[in-house]
Amino acid sequence: MREHDSFGPTTTRRGRRKFDDDESDFLKRGRPEPALKEDPDLPEEGDRWSTWDGALHGPEPRPDWVRTEYGAVDTELGMLKTGKEADVFLVRRAIPGTDKVSMLAAKRYRDGEHRLFHRDAGYMEGRRVRRSREMRAMNNRTSFGKELIAGQWAAAEFGALGRLWEIGQESGMIRVPYPVQLIGTELMMEFIGDWETGEAAPRLAQVRTDADGLADLWRQMTDALSVLARAQVAHGDLSPYNTMVHDGTLVLIDLPQIIDVIANPRGGEFIARDVHNVANWFRSRGLSVDADVLVERLHYEAGLL
Repeated sequence: MREHDSFGPTTTRRGRRKFDDDESDFLKRGRPEPALKEDPDLPEEGDRWSTWDGALHGPEPRPDWVRTEYGAVDTELGMLKTGKEADVFLVRRAIPGTDKVSMLAAKRYRDGEHRLFHRDAGYMEGRRVRRSREMRAMNNRTSFGKELIAGQWAAAEFGALGRLWEIGQESGMIRVPYPVQLIGTELMMEFIGDWETGEAAPRLAQVRTDADGLADLWRQMTDALSVLARAQVAHGDLSPYNTMVHDGTLVLIDLPQIIDVIANPRGGEFIARDVHNVANWFRSRGLSVDADVLVERLHYEAGLL
């Protein structure tokens, strides 16, 4: 992995959007207005002090580039992605006057009045909360219940990224962004792309490669799917649009809807859907793959057969 904190000052162009959601008609929103600098609690540069203190933190040992210093400053550099459930912003976290810099993707889930909840039911099966009042609110989709669901999406993705990042460090068979921290419905994670320019890595759907490169990406995909199955989970929404390719390495992203394939009665269906979604893309690029054989193998590895 690249030693990110060896970079000099970042030259990211403020406000430039690096990529959009796979649907073209989303409303785009620019960078929020910074708070007034007369506020004595604000740093002299940047938008805010680091929110590391008080957040839930990612697994240890942490990568060297993670900035844990209380004196770090966050600067928002623009929107990376807008979607139905959350918006993602590029944030530069740095120690002023030094070359200690990290580039983060800040994923902010929308509150219950703005998110679209039409897909929640199938993914939420098998998930439970301890208090019956909260469970009723979530089932009835009250305003309070929607807030709880939004928080559960963020927490589920944070937990999934941490677990899969640790597996990837041990096995080398799966790659996900490192989850830096979680506060409420804001998840901050490793930015996958060029840290000097702020250009996000391309999605798999955007990649054009030769036959050997395509075969290698399929191998990486099947390895990642195997890791998920052995962990008895499914991505739940896997496609060429929520998979990135960075320096030839496949990176899985967008994991809030991760499925426990044992607890969820439709777990096997989610595995099959994930496989067919990505297999169809590889076939459309000329690679011969047998999705049904892979699905059967993954069902076995997940303990469903």
